[in-house]
Amino acid sequence: MLKKRIIPCLDIKNGRTVKGVNFVDIKDAGDPVELAKQYVKEGADELVFLDITATLENRKTFVTLVEKIAKEINIPFTVGGGISTVEDAVALIQAGADKISINSSAVKNPQLITDLKNRFGSQFVVVAIDTKNVNGEWKVFTKGGTFETTLETVNWAKEVEKLGAGEILLTSMNSDGTKNGFDIEVTKAVSSSVNIPVIASGGAGKVEHFTEVFTKTQASAGLAASIFHFGEIPIPTLKNKLKTQNIPIR
Repeated sequence: MLKKRIIPCLDIKNGRTVKGVNFVDIKDAGDPVELAKQYVKEGADELVFLDITATLENRKTFVTLVEKIAKEINIPFTVGGGISTVEDAVALIQAGADKISINSSAVKNPQLITDLKNRFGSQFVVVAIDTKNVNGEWKVFTKGGTFETTLETVNWAKEVEKLGAGEILLTSMNSDGTKNGFDIEVTKAVSSSVNIPVIASGGAGKVEHFTEVFTKTQASAGLAASIFHFGEIPIPTLKNKLKTQNIPIR
């Protein structure tokens, strides 16, 4: 059985790490370079960097900040936000990214998924899916969670796999920042309908939430932000507790 991964997420706005609830009410959470170094020391399996306002502000990801973080870490590093061309991805790889996460640009131009796969390999391509339950149906949202598309989440997940994505980063907007637990329903639906790894995101507040997502769904990783940024659950503590519950962890 593949070992489960624990992944801290740096949501970046104006060069700082931030965290919100349900994609709004954004608060400062610290210096991204210092946090990245701390997570490597604590044993994080990977690190995700999301420039959360790049698409909304019609600009590219902060390449210089990516470069600074990449120099300080030695774990897989996924970068997303404002990536709309293969050239954008090349610039980030040169800055030190190991994987690229696309969301709005993948919905707008699904061919980009295939183009990135053909250039770098599918293991390089992470498609982020921000999803929200709207009248009982899980819909895909873009532009930092501000725009509701007509896409249904499970169908879109299957489509991105066909197009060449190597991984899905699934964030439940209903659970994001609430600390009430991962959204088991949508995580289970997506992870059981594709054959590529699914990272569960949105809602982690305690160790039990990771136990639940790893035992009740096929998610291969759990991603969280504020509980790590504010020291509520240190990564070593989380990993040790999961191991005692016989959950295969790195």
